[in-house]
Parts: sequence; C-alpha cells; structure tokens
Amino acid sequence: MQSCNPRLALRFLARAPTTAHHPHLSTFGLHPRSKPCLPSINSISLPVGRTSYPSTSATHSSPWPSTKGVRFASSSTRRWTDRQRGDQFARAAKVQGLKSRAAFKLLQINERYRLFKPGMTVVDLGFAPGSWSQVAVDLTKPRGRVLGVDLLPVQPPKGVSTIQGNFLSPDIQAEIKSFLRDPDRGRLRRPLMLGSSETSEDGLDQAMLEEEATGYLERESHEKTLEEEHNREHLDKSVDVVLSDMCEPWDPLEGLYKKSIGNPYRRLMNTSGNAFRDHAGSMDLCRAALQFSYDTLKVGGHFVCKFYQGVEDKALERSLKALFHKVHREKPESSRSESREAYFVGIRRLAKADRDAVFAEP
Repeated sequence: MQSCNPRLALRFLARAPTTAHHPHLSTFGLHPRSKPCLPSINSISLPVGRTSYPSTSATHSSPWPSTKGVRFASSSTRRWTDRQRGDQFARAAKVQGLKSRAAFKLLQINERYRLFKPGMTVVDLGFAPGSWSQVAVDLTKPRGRVLGVDLLPVQPPKGVSTIQGNFLSPDIQAEIKSFLRDPDRGRLRRPLMLGSSETSEDGLDQAMLEEEATGYLERESHEKTLEEEHNREHLDKSVDVVLSDMCEPWDPLEGLYKKSIGNPYRRLMNTSGNAFRDHAGSMDLCRAALQFSYDTLKVGGHFVCKFYQGVEDKALERSLKALFHKVHREKPESSRSESREAYFVGIRRLAKADRDAVFAEP
C-alpha cells in the first residue's frame, strides 16, 4: 500500500477527479477513479498509559475481536475453578461418580463413628446435590431408606426419595413426618418370589399385587389406619440418622433471579463472605435440625450437622450434650483447612432427654 497523508486524502472521498485536471493529486498517491489511501492496520499504534482509545470510523472494522455480549468469569469463580482442578478429593469424586467432594467428609466421619447399618432410615436435610445421600444409600442397603429434603429442584441419586421445599416451613416438616410414619414407604420393594405356597394362580405374590394397585386415596387411608393402631409418638420416632448439610441461601448480587436456577448448588454451597452472617445462619439451621431430631430420632439414633464456627457454637454443643450420649466436634481431612466449617456428631440419643434442657436459652 502506498504511503500517504490520510488527513488530506479523506478530503477527496466525494470526488475522485483525474490527474489531468489536478496534477497535484499524484503527490498524495491517489490515482484516477481510485479510493483514497488509508492507514494500514500495521501502522496503528496504541497510546501508552491511556485507559480509553479513540473510536474508529463506522466504515472501518476494528482490528480486535469484539467483546460485546461476552461474560467473563469473576475472580472468585476462577479461584474456585482452579482450586477444584487441583483438589484430590474433587478429582476422586468425579472418578467414582459421586455428586461432589462432600461425600468424603461423611465417609471419613462414618469411618470413625460407624453411624450407618443396613436397613436404617436416614433423613438428609439440605441434600443437594446428593453426595451425602449417595453415601447413605450405599451404607444402608439392602432395605434401607433415605429421604432427602432440599429447597432446590434436584434430580436425586438412585434409591433416594425426596421432598422439595423449605425445611423451616411447618408444612414441609409435617409432610416429612407423614412420609416417615409408614415404615415401608421409600424402601426398595421386595423381589417377586415365584413358586411360593402363598402365591396366586399366575405365580405372583398377592400382597405385591395389592401394594401395586394401591392408589393415592388408599395410601392416605392406610396412613390414617396406622396412626389409629399405633402410638403416634412411637411412629414419629422412626429415624436412625439425621444428617444436616444445610446452608442459608443468599440472594444473588447481579443478574436475573433465574440465574440461581442455572447453577443453584454453587450459590448455596458458597459462603456469603460475611463470617458473622454465615455463623449466625448456620446456628439457626442447626437448631432447626436439632428440633426435628428431637421429634423424630429413635433412642440410640445419631445426628450430624454442619456449622460455621463462631461465638454461638458452644451453646449449641451444650444443647446436643443434653440429647446425646456423646458429642464430638469434627473437622474431616477432606474439609478445606481455610474453611470455617466444622461438624457436630451426636452419638446415641438418650432415652430420657428433657426438652427444656435441650432447648434452653443460651
């Protein structure tokens, strides 16, 4: 491309006369009926130390790709991604098909205290994305049952029954207790036995056929009959292990609210950045889980809850000691050292625990 003075060349955009009438045009490198010479991309140099650059003409394309509409990851997201990539437990969870690295926290707690046995009933509060429920299903099979409760609409792991809703709602807690009153609800069905003396003519167990045909109305009637035949208090206390990995949800700082549906678990698993708020929120959720455990946990049952350490956790520990034979404060190896999270493990519920002593004001 011929060298030229672009400022003077732009004066001749409207007309391109011949050099016969205007011989001076040849001094600017312009030829008859040709477009004026413009600076090449290689000749553009960016000013040093400036935060903004002059805009280009609408008739020229920018030499740099446009970033309009491109969303860049925040620094916290990049840190989280880099940390996950280098985390041995995150890699192991992915290889083993676990929902998250949190599964190893429960596995390490169980390795020390032996909380689970086959056939147990387990309630997992705040179960999303389901890693703790996966562990519970594996350790209570066969004939165990696991009920997960969460605010988020999450596809449960295989073998897990779920209730979606706010656990702090009395209606949701009533629905959970209604589910638990039927000792067979949520358990894997017994396999069909052929050739038995109790089978019908077509070789199928008549009891299984009746169970299959039971509809919603019949199920409600069945639950009502159970309540009349047995003591309600005995039916309510049917849980062997209560797990609480709940975290107080915090509002998104930007974007539409549907953003919380696109990646809800990352929003709920992260702390808010305010240590006092995280601690206070976890204390409220732990006390709600403790109240539920007081109502539903069997004598000899166990309790595990996550909390963020702070000034109020001593009072919570005293409440737990009024309900359980032993209480331990745990920080599993798979829990990151920089995190303030820890776990209370209540071992063997006491047969006689005074409600006022458990829920006394600190």
